[in-house]
Amino acid sequence: MITGGSGFIGSNLVNHFLKKDYKVINIDKLNYSSTPDSLKNFTDNSNYKFFKSDLANIKKVYKIIKKYKPKVIFNLASETHVDRSIDKPLEFVKNNILCSLNLAEIIKKVYSKRNKKNFKLIHISTDEVYGNVLNKPSDENKSYEPNSPYAASKASMDHIFRSYRETYNLPLIIVNCCNNYGPYQFPEKFIPTAIINLLKKKSIPIYGKGKNIREWIYVDDYCDALEKIMIKGKVGQNYNVGSGFRKTNIDLSRIIYKKIKKILPNFKLNKKIIREIVDRPGHDLRYAINSEKIRKQLKWKPSVSFSEGIEKTIYWYISNDNWLKHCSKKYKGQRLGVDL
Repeated sequence: MITGGSGFIGSNLVNHFLKKDYKVINIDKLNYSSTPDSLKNFTDNSNYKFFKSDLANIKKVYKIIKKYKPKVIFNLASETHVDRSIDKPLEFVKNNILCSLNLAEIIKKVYSKRNKKNFKLIHISTDEVYGNVLNKPSDENKSYEPNSPYAASKASMDHIFRSYRETYNLPLIIVNCCNNYGPYQFPEKFIPTAIINLLKKKSIPIYGKGKNIREWIYVDDYCDALEKIMIKGKVGQNYNVGSGFRKTNIDLSRIIYKKIKKILPNFKLNKKIIREIVDRPGHDLRYAINSEKIRKQLKWKPSVSFSEGIEKTIYWYISNDNWLKHCSKKYKGQRLGVDL
């Protein structure tokens, strides 16, 4: 079962497992950034079931989980956009925390002590919970220091599930990952906005001087890591997933520009690549994650270089103009495209 299975990472994860003939249940409330069209090829697949529901609807979700008793639940359901969390922190944090409590309570009721042995909850977190990383990359033992309402809500979710692990023996694994990119990522995120703006001959909006550093992983590599964690990961453990590829936002913008020039030889941008905008409050300078644990213990490593991944991503956005037009109709207009 994948909660939030119609979001960017969720839909890629559903695709990943269905292609390998797993049976998959997707629970998603389908908000503005959901991408159900990414799963249209599996509509008639007997291995796939979709339920439209918010985790806030505890009765409905309880019935679904009780009926199917999935062996693994990947929890990806949460609000994810940092800028939106700054605009509406109360609504944002409240939603994420309530959904975590609901899911933890449902699992506690459905799974007895006996059948918990054959069950795993894999909760998807983020590297942002570690806060600003100015020195060595954060390993799984680093304390949480969230600096945005979004990061604080994710840290709260992690702590809620951890408390149920310690108090009620919840078979929990927490996964903290760096920034994902790839097909079907909603245009409010930085990489799709950079690609889309350049293709429209516009400058890329970028916070401050563009010196903030992020680590990037192609979404297919993350899905591979999650499958590896599902099969070999140990209950009670945390796993960081990262690529080691870290760049400032301004350097990333230049890389994307050069890739577009390579793909479209006649492409010309008669203006600056970036357009500086006022920095957002609480903007962490650097995220960097230490993923040696999963590499050594579970024998996982990323297989897609950033050069290859960003090229695939650019080609995908060029080829899916209709999808982008559909997204623009759903989008409300708050702070498009500078979330990092």
